[in-house]
Amino acid sequence: MSKLNGCDIPEHLYYSVEKHVWGKIESDGTATIGMTSVAQSLAGKLLYITPKKVGQKIAQLKSVATVESGKYVGPVPAPFSGEIVAVNEDLVKDVSAINTDPYGKGWVCKIKPADAEADKKNLLTGKEAVEAYKKKIEADGIKCE
Repeated sequence: MSKLNGCDIPEHLYYSVEKHVWGKIESDGTATIGMTSVAQSLAGKLLYITPKKVGQKIAQLKSVATVESGKYVGPVPAPFSGEIVAVNEDLVKDVSAINTDPYGKGWVCKIKPADAEADKKNLLTGKEAVEAYKKKIEADGIKCE
C-alpha cells in the first residue's frame, strides 16, 4: 500500500482518481465498491449514507449511493457498471466505517459487472494509480488525517 500525504492508496484496487472511488474484482466475479481514503478525508466526518437498492442497474461512474457530512452531500460513483447485488447495510446504521476503514468495513456495495474488462480501460490500478493520485494530491493540496 502506498501512503501519500497520509492518504492510503492500495495498489491492487481499480480507481477513478477524479471521482475518488475504488473497485475490486472478487473471486466470484462481483466488484466491491467504495470511497477512497482521499474521498473520505475531503468529505470529513460522514453522517449518513443512502445506498441505491439491490437489483438496480448502474452505469459506470453513476451513483450507487449518496453520502452526507457536515460539509458535503454527494454521490458515490461506481467504477464498474452493472447490477447492484449487495449493499453494506452496516453503513446505513453507522457510516463512520468509511472514515475509519474505507477499504475494508467501509465498502459501499457490490455489483455484478456488465463488462468489467471494458470498464477497466477507464480506470487506473497499481503504480499508474499511485502516480495519478500523487499528482492530484499535490495539485489540490490534499492531506488525509
